[in-house]
Amino acid sequence: MLVETLIDTPYYHAVGKEIDVFNQAYKNKIPFLLKGPTGTGKSRFVEFMAHQLDKKIITISCHEETSSTDLIGRFIIKGAETVWLDGPLTTAVKEGAIIYLDEIAEARPDVIVAIHSLTDHRRELFIDKLGETVKAHEDFMLVASFNPGYQRGFKELKPSTRQRFIAVSFDYPEPKIETEILVNETDIDTDTAKKLVAIGNKIRNLTELGLTETVSTRLLVDAAKIIHSGLPKRLSVHVAIVEPLTDDLQTLEALKDLCNLMI
Repeated sequence: MLVETLIDTPYYHAVGKEIDVFNQAYKNKIPFLLKGPTGTGKSRFVEFMAHQLDKKIITISCHEETSSTDLIGRFIIKGAETVWLDGPLTTAVKEGAIIYLDEIAEARPDVIVAIHSLTDHRRELFIDKLGETVKAHEDFMLVASFNPGYQRGFKELKPSTRQRFIAVSFDYPEPKIETEILVNETDIDTDTAKKLVAIGNKIRNLTELGLTETVSTRLLVDAAKIIHSGLPKRLSVHVAIVEPLTDDLQTLEALKDLCNLMI
């Protein structure tokens, strides 16, 4: 899925020096890699930085079928003619936009090959179907993200790719900051926000459950939204936090019982 986004004013709460690092990466034309679990604010951070820099951002949600053709472009039939259509990567390279490859490790290997010449001193894109090389616009920036924990033992970025980026690790915010995020995003009362954050941290520490993914800040925000709009608290927690985490009936019941004691 390819999404082109024009940014309004996204909310983002810095938890370290990630804003300074991103600004320096942009200034020095160095690709930027975000590492961390799902729902820790990686995509929101990139949107925020694009807004701060007043740059257009093109987001590509990578998956196992994402190919270099999807990014670079293809020939299409238009009437009686065959015409070339630039892909989102080519568009970003030419226009000087920020291209964000979300979950890049999910994409096919030819995607990594395609971006290599954009992530070193050359800053150029070779379009093999046209036999052309396009030099990147002065303002072009390549940003990528991936989830090391989820990909471990399945798909990983090779060292030859990772070492082309400046990298920053994202994790779940500390409780005070996560509470502020919930309040700011949803207008929920502070007391309820604190309880939701406490539930999130409790489940994150239950490593014995063997969950593939744990409670993201995104799930907490969803729970806060539907509580604020009128759904009962326990039901909101069950459908927005517990149910998305697992299909195992015993684990579901254990998590529901735990949450009922805390909300």
